[in-house]
Amino acid sequence: MAEPSPRVADAAPAPTPERGRRPSAFLGVVVVISLLLFGVPWWTLLGPANDWPLAVVLVGSLVFLAGFVGLPVSMMRGHGRHDDRAARIGDTLLGVVWVLFVWSLIGTVLRLALGLGGVDDAPRIAAVFTLVVSAVLLAWGHYEAMRVSRVREVDVTLPRLGAGLDGTRVVLIADTHYGPIDRAEWSRKTAELVNTLDADVIAHAGDIADGTPDQRAEQAAPLGTLNATLAKVYVTGNHEYFNEAQGWLDRMTDLGWNSLHNRHVVVERGGDRLVVAGVDDVTAKSSGLPGHRTDLAAALDGADEELPVLLLAHQPKFIRHAAEAGIDLQVSGHTHGGQMWPFNFLVRLDQPVVRGLSRHGERTQLYTSGGTGFWGPPFRIFAPSEITVLTLRSAR
Repeated sequence: MAEPSPRVADAAPAPTPERGRRPSAFLGVVVVISLLLFGVPWWTLLGPANDWPLAVVLVGSLVFLAGFVGLPVSMMRGHGRHDDRAARIGDTLLGVVWVLFVWSLIGTVLRLALGLGGVDDAPRIAAVFTLVVSAVLLAWGHYEAMRVSRVREVDVTLPRLGAGLDGTRVVLIADTHYGPIDRAEWSRKTAELVNTLDADVIAHAGDIADGTPDQRAEQAAPLGTLNATLAKVYVTGNHEYFNEAQGWLDRMTDLGWNSLHNRHVVVERGGDRLVVAGVDDVTAKSSGLPGHRTDLAAALDGADEELPVLLLAHQPKFIRHAAEAGIDLQVSGHTHGGQMWPFNFLVRLDQPVVRGLSRHGERTQLYTSGGTGFWGPPFRIFAPSEITVLTLRSAR
């Protein structure tokens, strides 16, 4: 295995915004974005071209105004003051207005096309199309978010893997995001499903919850019932650094997991060994939490360089450092597969991969999970959740 480069030893997070930026500038950006998110759907559904009765326009406008005011208020109260009820309202509003915004843009294109074709009532047809499609997608997306994830099976060939480890089953979960919506039952059913998968290694790639270990104790408790023959390993995600990251490391240890806080374990089967390492999320250092940083050199310290390495790193963009260090396979989460189309295209601006298996350099592969839970808006649209079974194959 290649020696880790000096840059890998302290992989710095992306630069943060200047501290001197005025709060008024940030507020201005928020207002502009909110005006677009609510204004475009209002224009598509209720604009003058539709010629709806005045009562329809007034009632609809009041609904949009309530959403425009309610979204920032509920989000700040919910996620700033940890008010779960307000968070549920704000998250749902965010999801609804995002879908309306996206399909209003598509509806506008439809309206223009119908108008050019000489179709009467093109604005009303486009408005009805936007409303119906949005309602159907929101209903379906909510079902997809709340259901127990489907199992996705992927074979991954690691040329350095010993024959004794051929067929090793790594069950990957990520982004459970236990949060304002009580999903204790979902968590229990997910654990029951994972326990049917004959896991040798179970890996949680971070973002356990939105909340502290005490707040989400009931939802996280089923993680303690998971069974693996070789190891259960976990690394922090960026959301842990909003909510007592060290507390989550301790809680996962209490639940029987190996918390890979810039460290590794070695698993063995059939006389062959595999290094399973993990690093703190790339936001760890900027959190200011003592002892937390992304340190791959520390994670691999003492590991036999001839052994293959499975690395847990929450964000796919850490793959650059993993490839420089000659890691065999990195597993990540964070992206949620985009969660709500077409947000996946925006995710791609920040991450090298949105989901699936990819190769980076001569040796290194990356598997990016689409996520097992969801963050914020309780919707998944064209971005299904997953529990992944990675079957490791030896080329020997």
